[in-house]
Amino acid sequence: MKVSNAILRAVLVFVAVFVIQAVAGLLVLAPMKSPSLPNAMHWTLLSNALVVASLVLVAVRSDWRGWRLGAAMAGIPLAIGCLNGIEGVVFLTNIGLDWRRFFAYLIVSAILIMPVWMALFGKRSEVAQPHFHPTASKSVGEMLWKFLLSDVAYVFFYLGAGTIVFPYVKDYYATQHLPAMSNLIALQLLLRGPLFILICLLLVRMLGLRGLRSALAVGAVFTLLSGVTPLLLPNPYMPDAVRWAHLCEVTSSNFFFGAMMAWLWGEPNPARGLALRHAA
Repeated sequence: MKVSNAILRAVLVFVAVFVIQAVAGLLVLAPMKSPSLPNAMHWTLLSNALVVASLVLVAVRSDWRGWRLGAAMAGIPLAIGCLNGIEGVVFLTNIGLDWRRFFAYLIVSAILIMPVWMALFGKRSEVAQPHFHPTASKSVGEMLWKFLLSDVAYVFFYLGAGTIVFPYVKDYYATQHLPAMSNLIALQLLLRGPLFILICLLLVRMLGLRGLRSALAVGAVFTLLSGVTPLLLPNPYMPDAVRWAHLCEVTSSNFFFGAMMAWLWGEPNPARGLALRHAA
């Protein structure tokens, strides 16, 4: 796809996202009372632009077409948004937010945007070479230890970055009811970690890159979608200082995790494998 054509289609997706968010907001979020924030619209447009740009990169690189592409483009932000919502339910217990409407808004938005992605990026005529599948040629044992290593690594990155930033946010969380550390770790190991692994594997599969390029691309796209764009938005329930601290925390930890996933699960270098066979 030509760059000019991709940019035009990206603009159309951006406009569709804005309209769909407005419609879904009127249908689902209208009864919710939340204070208006200065420059909220500007931050929302910037966040949407970054999400669309990241997903367009994935869509253009992908060898998928039709409903699979549309489902992936709508499903990735939906999964990340639901995970963030679940963590909000656990951590932000005193803000009085109607989380059921929040999840309904995410689902309605994803359902409405899926056909837009299918129409604009899922009906291309050019033939794409099938990409490397992250689980290809791997035994059940190899997939199991890599999955467990990835899951534990996510918890390590999560807790490590959280420990660094905690002094800057501890006063705010003193007003909330934080779960026990065992429950917090279980949440990451059993839910957030596994789903983030699957999202990163999907990005590895769809981007179809190799080596350092894959690590940087997967790390950057995953970080933008899961860390930067959700925390750019002004939050009436979280002070700006806490939000920016979390942005620094999540951006760093998720980038390293995404890059590690691409390195661990990505396509091996055929030249290196050939050299090792000759050496043996």
